[in-house]
Amino acid sequence: MDMYDKMEELYERKREIELGGGDDRIDKQHERGKLTARERIDLLLDEGTFVELNPFIEHRCTDFGLQNMKAPGEGVVTGYGKIHGRPVYLFAQDFTVFGGALGEMHAHKIASVMDLAAKNGTPFIGLNDSGGARIQEGVVSLDGYGQIFYRNSIYSGVIPQISVILGPCAGGAVYSPAITDFVFMVEQTSQMFITGPKVIETVTGEKISSEDLGGAKVHSTKSGNAHFMGETESQVLEQVRALIALLPQNNKEKPARIEVQEQENDDRPDIAEVVPVDATKPYDVRKVIEQVVDRNTFLEVQAFFARNIVIGFARIKGEVVGLVCNQPKIMAGGLDIDSSDKASRFIRFCDAFNIPIITFEDVTGFFPGIKQEHGGIIRHGAKILYAYSEATVPKITVITRKAYGGAYVALNSKSIGADLVFAWPNAEIAVMGPQGAANIIFAREIEQSDDPEATRQTKIDEYRTKFANPYVAASRGMVDDVIDPRDTRIKCIQALEMLRTKHEERPWKKHGNIPL
Repeated sequence: MDMYDKMEELYERKREIELGGGDDRIDKQHERGKLTARERIDLLLDEGTFVELNPFIEHRCTDFGLQNMKAPGEGVVTGYGKIHGRPVYLFAQDFTVFGGALGEMHAHKIASVMDLAAKNGTPFIGLNDSGGARIQEGVVSLDGYGQIFYRNSIYSGVIPQISVILGPCAGGAVYSPAITDFVFMVEQTSQMFITGPKVIETVTGEKISSEDLGGAKVHSTKSGNAHFMGETESQVLEQVRALIALLPQNNKEKPARIEVQEQENDDRPDIAEVVPVDATKPYDVRKVIEQVVDRNTFLEVQAFFARNIVIGFARIKGEVVGLVCNQPKIMAGGLDIDSSDKASRFIRFCDAFNIPIITFEDVTGFFPGIKQEHGGIIRHGAKILYAYSEATVPKITVITRKAYGGAYVALNSKSIGADLVFAWPNAEIAVMGPQGAANIIFAREIEQSDDPEATRQTKIDEYRTKFANPYVAASRGMVDDVIDPRDTRIKCIQALEMLRTKHEERPWKKHGNIPL
């Protein structure tokens, strides 16, 4: 046998591995509306950049007849490639091999490529499509999950980690995506749950479909476990590429700045028309965002969950920023449990990866009610205070209208570390809204008046004139400048330029104890 025979054998083995579970199972995968692991990699990465690692790894289980069963690639494809010319590491579970079930060596392949991603300071992407633990391998499968969870946790805040759910993801398998920074799901074909519909029915008697229990819409709207969703796999993988373009490679870098191609009009006069002066009238904060950021660069995160706050990435003069914005058209922009969680985790991601944070504030307060109080709004609301306070990236706040009470403090006020706070001239910065304040401060005068309603209105107007404006806070240094709304984009550009070299240290500690 000469070298050419050896090479032929090599290519034959590789062809067998690339076929995965074989043509029949590939056809079944396509019938379910799903792509194969390798098709997904081809869509995600720049053309011709994928380099596979560990294709020849095999399981070593001899129980339940597994010694006679082949598992090409061990049910997972791992390696590295490029997105927009920048390296990424990844795995793609192969549902055509043992239903993508995770065993000892399957996990070893994933853990190995995660270690390489961390050593090289490179984003890591997991394409999940698995029936769960490989039961035939017993406890070593569970140990394999543990190996992955540990790395997800230790590399959190070191490299961006993205999970794409492209099929079932059940039991212990869901905890890896939950630890990662962003979770993507496909409508109808991807699900996440701890226990499936059959187990739930057996234990609790509740009947529910897989999609209603843990589908993309459920996790995008109700649980908040998913950050992005799309109708097709190709659409979702394109979303991943769009997100990667806005992120740095690791925690020691900043996101890449780009030259603004067209001449952006930094003076945006239309912004003055977006926000009604009347504090009770709703508007869509996304229209404010559009008037401040570079055209068509806003990528909203968790768009369908806790919609009373809007978060996402955008570019301002080519520089990536994270945006945290109250949404007055939902719950009057008040903060509740879910929006507190949503904002806090996003703030901490931006801080971990050197992304400046701009806050657009129009908040009535923390949302009142027995359900919120008993659900722990104190603990959840404290997360926002904690996240902003510990963040050392550039932090800019623009108060567009209302900023009342503890919510004013929590949303990146000067007192918890904001670098720059701007307010529009119509801003109302106060302990509470004029109506509530007047009813408390002037309660006796109103009660003893001949015309209580007229007196109440007079006192409300008096309080609004004297206190519910930006100038009291500005006179105390809590607001750096009261600005013309039309200058908001220009002020943000100037602030970002000024803060580009910001360096701020915190006292040494192993880690803080955020109120989870």
